[in-house]
Order: sequence, then C-alpha cells, then structure tokens
Amino acid sequence: MLKISDIRMKEVINIASGERLGFIYDFEIDIEKGVIEAMILPDNNKGGGFFSKPVDINISWEEIVKIGEDIILVNFPNLV
Repeated sequence: MLKISDIRMKEVINIASGERLGFIYDFEIDIEKGVIEAMILPDNNKGGGFFSKPVDINISWEEIVKIGEDIILVNFPNLV
C-alpha cells in the first residue's frame, strides 16, 4: 500500500517527451468514491511574461504508467 506522503516524494517523468515534470504538491480526490482522480504539479514552464499566472499541471490517475521506488512515469501527450 502506498501513502500519499510517499508518492509526493517521487519525481514525475513524462514518457511521451522524456521531460521531468517535477514533484506532486496536491491531489484531486473524489470524496464520495474515496479515490484519487488526479495528481497536481506546478507548471515549471519558464515561458510567458512577467505578469502571466502559473498554471497547474493536472495528470489524471489513468495517465500514470508506473509508480517506482524513486519516480512516477506518466504518459501525458497533451504536454508535449
């Protein structure tokens, strides 16, 4: 069984692009079903202007390919 605190310590890698996405800082949880719907990561994209608002990256649970000891592999082609 995985703890949410353990998952947050793993780096997320997008296998569609090979890009390091960073670390999870929040989760979207369906309280009625008791399941995690998505992982939320900060957008580390350096593009945009000085006044642009950062946008979070929401990765649905279905896009997770593998949760390993150190990393989480996701297939997130929308970010490529």
